[in-house]
Amino acid sequence: MTQEASGKPDAKKVLVIGGGVAGITAAIEAAEAGCQVVLVEKAPSLGGRVARMNQYFPKLCPPACGLEINFKRMKSNPGIQVLTQAEVQDLAGSPGDYTATVKVSPRYVTDACTQCGECVKVCPAERSSEFDYGMGKTKAVYLPQANAFPALYALEREACPAGCDLCVKACAYGAIDLNQKAETQTFSASAVIAATGWVPYDASKITNLGYGRCANVVTNVLMERLASVSGPTQGKILRPSDGKEPKTVAFVQCAGSRDENHLPYCSAVCCSASLKQATYVRSAYPEAKVKIFYIDIRTPGRLEDFYAKVGADPLVELIKGKVAKVEEDPATKDVILEVEDVLHGKKITERVDLLVLAAGIVPQTQGLPAAATLDEFGFVDNRPGKTGFYGAGCVRRPEEVSATVQDATGAALKALQCAVRSAHHG
Repeated sequence: MTQEASGKPDAKKVLVIGGGVAGITAAIEAAEAGCQVVLVEKAPSLGGRVARMNQYFPKLCPPACGLEINFKRMKSNPGIQVLTQAEVQDLAGSPGDYTATVKVSPRYVTDACTQCGECVKVCPAERSSEFDYGMGKTKAVYLPQANAFPALYALEREACPAGCDLCVKACAYGAIDLNQKAETQTFSASAVIAATGWVPYDASKITNLGYGRCANVVTNVLMERLASVSGPTQGKILRPSDGKEPKTVAFVQCAGSRDENHLPYCSAVCCSASLKQATYVRSAYPEAKVKIFYIDIRTPGRLEDFYAKVGADPLVELIKGKVAKVEEDPATKDVILEVEDVLHGKKITERVDLLVLAAGIVPQTQGLPAAATLDEFGFVDNRPGKTGFYGAGCVRRPEEVSATVQDATGAALKALQCAVRSAHHG
């Protein structure tokens, strides 16, 4: 039904919260089916955690390609309105008739930005790079990522020295506006899709595994940035303590997952991610040895072949065993693991240059509207018969990128059905 026929100008509008791969997919699919879409993302650019990855598994291709294709689809679709540095403050109403209040924080950079970079050259201040999980720094005015969408710089005003306006003077296009203020926008929508994604489990809570205590213990998300050419080490996997190339690397699976003291559920993608990261190490350092300590290797379906391929590498060893304790050699900063080797029925000690923890997936539900129903593990629950508000991607369950895309497409269909129903009953 057309908007005019329904008598309701927003009868087929969908609100998507979150601009990672799930939100991008849901927005595109809904818009290409005829809905008007408002996509709200709290970061200054779209792409979410997928944009921070080095490669997908099992093809081991970079994520920039898939994201660029979707960004092109978004640019060519006038039905999608993108709001970055924005958060939903309130959601009122019911399925078919929601009203959302969105706060848009100032970017301090306008659409006149050409990415010339002159502002960066004169900026005297630095900020911690959230994109690199704090492992690197950028100037206070910065490009969120290499393939940023929207393709604009952003300015973290809190990092600027008082009274500094060097970036304004350096910009020949007048694209920096230090007087921008936060604004509030209100939208009506028939359906809402929550695609707010996930956060890594805080590995420092798993005290026996040494994260935050041992310099050369990192997490799987940090490993992605270390391996990426856009990361803090320009793609070189190096030990944080001394910048040296590791000759031995260990991975500990289920770091927090499948543990009643931390995350009682399986995080689904950690096994495949560690196998993928083992290929990073082996590709970068052909003589390096990799050991993967696991409870069970879970690589269902097509990923079983990926598991077999990585496992066939003679310098990759998979050991079924629980890591009991991790310590640091104070002299060398090497990581020392005490492990129960289950298959051989003995305790072993391993010394490695670098240890990677496969930290679990925690749903990012903070700030979601009250309309979101959560399950016993804190994920958005799309209960049968519940309409109007739908979860998509890792905020609904832990899953790989391809499954997330499929899930988001399903959420878009449900939102479209809700919009059509509301138009008929309008």
